[in-house]
Amino acid sequence: MKTFIYDEFNPEDTAMMQALYSRSAASVTEHAAKVKQSGSGKFMEKFYVGYGHASIADCGSTTIFIEGVSMLVAKAVQDWPLYSGQETSSRYIDMSKQAIIDPIGTPLSRQRLDRWMEFYTESQQVVTEHLRIKYPRRPDEDEAVYERALKARTFDILRGFLPAGVTTQLSWHTNLRQAYDKLALLHHWPLPEVRAVADSVHNLLRERYGHSFSHKVYDDQEDYRRLIGEKHTYFLEKKYAGNFRATTNIHYQDLLKHRDLIVKRPEKTNLPHFLTEYGFCTFDFLLDFGSFHDIHRHRNGVCRMPLLTTRFGFNHWYLEQLPDGLRVKAQKLIKEQIIAIF
Repeated sequence: MKTFIYDEFNPEDTAMMQALYSRSAASVTEHAAKVKQSGSGKFMEKFYVGYGHASIADCGSTTIFIEGVSMLVAKAVQDWPLYSGQETSSRYIDMSKQAIIDPIGTPLSRQRLDRWMEFYTESQQVVTEHLRIKYPRRPDEDEAVYERALKARTFDILRGFLPAGVTTQLSWHTNLRQAYDKLALLHHWPLPEVRAVADSVHNLLRERYGHSFSHKVYDDQEDYRRLIGEKHTYFLEKKYAGNFRATTNIHYQDLLKHRDLIVKRPEKTNLPHFLTEYGFCTFDFLLDFGSFHDIHRHRNGVCRMPLLTTRFGFNHWYLEQLPDGLRVKAQKLIKEQIIAIF
């Protein structure tokens, strides 16, 4: 038995080294030497792009860093079951100094955005002091830890008032195949800012890994992706009863044979993947954008991108966390903002 780690190669070289296993029983040491001698570019262009052996591009990964974009861009990139990466947390970072993307670009739209940010910024100290009284520090609690917890809770409450245009930054760690497949959809996203970011990332990948991003563009495929982008990107249920609803197509009897795996599962331990074949659970309920922002990161399932509107009102939890005077001010602001928007 022999084991090796080769981390010094670029993504295309790494992909070629792995792909050579399917054509040769030689050791990876020989494959590495071949890559060093001949390079991987022509190989990727011929077998991945030319012959359509997509699994080869699964074997080479890269990391993309995207900065100064709206939260809506971040969610668009992350709306992918194989997304891996990190993003600025509005729970732990003061977003008051972040720039805001304003796609309308009028004095009135800027005024609306500024009012949200003014409330977010001016309310921080009031909310922190309110929490300090509500949750006093215990004698055995470290003061620095306590202060950080107060700040985090303050940001968690006030992020409900952040406009979705507030800028953030994120990383996207992806293999070459998934990068191309995801970008092919982002090029047709309804939001112009998303399309601009997709173009920028795609151009960078072409410059760095041109052989792996030399795909021919087919009109019928582009038309289909355009249909997806224009009509099926955002989820907006036309009717909503207002109640939590859970349904499943799993039959209880089918799971009985695996009762031991369910009963004996320790806390925070995943069930084996093969149980997925028995079906799914579907949950329908209202959720604020901040909470969607969190749950969307759990990608073992389908969590549709919502269309942000004022139709369902403002989530009551955020208002309940505010002291009385600030809550009245917040309710007045929300009412005025809704009227101004429409």
